[in-house]
Amino acid sequence: MAAKTHRTAAHPTAAHSGVLSTRALNRATLDRQLLLRRSERSAKDAVAHLLGLQAQNTKPPYFQLYARLADFDPEDLSALMESREVVRIVTLRSTLHTHTADDALTLRPLVQAARERELKIFRRRLAGVDLDRLAAVAEELVVERPRPVKELREELLAHWPDADPLALTVAARCLLPLVQVTPRGLWGRSGGVALTTVEHWLGRPAEPVPAPDATVLRYLGAFGPASVMDFQAWAGLTRTKEVFERLRPRLLTFRDERGAELFDLPDAPRPDPDTPAPPRFLPEFDNLLLGHADRTRVIAPVNKGRNGVGNQTYGSVLIDGFFDAVWRVERERGTAILTVQPLRSLVRTERAEITEEAARMLTVMTDATDHDIRFGTFLDHGD
Repeated sequence: MAAKTHRTAAHPTAAHSGVLSTRALNRATLDRQLLLRRSERSAKDAVAHLLGLQAQNTKPPYFQLYARLADFDPEDLSALMESREVVRIVTLRSTLHTHTADDALTLRPLVQAARERELKIFRRRLAGVDLDRLAAVAEELVVERPRPVKELREELLAHWPDADPLALTVAARCLLPLVQVTPRGLWGRSGGVALTTVEHWLGRPAEPVPAPDATVLRYLGAFGPASVMDFQAWAGLTRTKEVFERLRPRLLTFRDERGAELFDLPDAPRPDPDTPAPPRFLPEFDNLLLGHADRTRVIAPVNKGRNGVGNQTYGSVLIDGFFDAVWRVERERGTAILTVQPLRSLVRTERAEITEEAARMLTVMTDATDHDIRFGTFLDHGD
């Protein structure tokens, strides 16, 4: 079913255009995240549109694209990594992301000052370390050849034997735009972490630090409508209100149900809140779940923090557009066993739709010869 879309004409002073319900925000965000219906975009175009994919682990970027693209094959993204059209690099929120090469060369400079501020946490553990020299030494090492983290740490310790080993490698990561080179991250062929600079890996220099305006507009196109705080939470930046004020004449503004001001692109889709949203299986740390300071457009307050225990995080299932179940896959010989743990009672049609989507995902995203889809409990929320 095609989504009905509400569009509002731009006003030169961006006057408030009304209140958007949580459900309206949900549908708008799902549409822009390519989750309301699967997109015909290429994998590279989708990575660019989404401004990168959260990638602490190697498999989640593939599952993020599977949930969003009509004919996604995991080898599509893997081939982009091998050809160096996309890379794995620490950018937003000091977190590893999969970015297009172009975005890696622009987004990392945008957040570089924030990465360097992280070093304040480690100053005592870096006593006596000249950070400029550390950056120069580390860059020489990783440009000579990609270095495994352990090897880089040992080389740096040879220069600063009294420094904290972990702090030395964290400092190198903060000071330099380091990428994880392939085969790390390749589908079915991943390897250990080895690092070099993004400029060396791509064979071209990073861009000068850009003004954040274009990134704000792209963010709204992929995550909006959104507040200043939402953008800051996504980017890991502060003091960006003046950017939104500068852009205000070009944007529409709304209020959410709690009164927060939301900004949006005039021509961006805002589907009817009653637009159907099919079930989607999202991996741990999906963009959608981390893209806002106020996540109630996707995660009801009752479900906050319920997709994991401690450091163990599971996949999230969107049901009618909202996080209402967790999932995991286990292997027993040739069988992939996918267990869905609902966080509320499901009606028969919801279970049927979830089962159908699960079967499709297992067919594309595993090499298992048999699939077993179950509804059960594997996560104790301590309720």
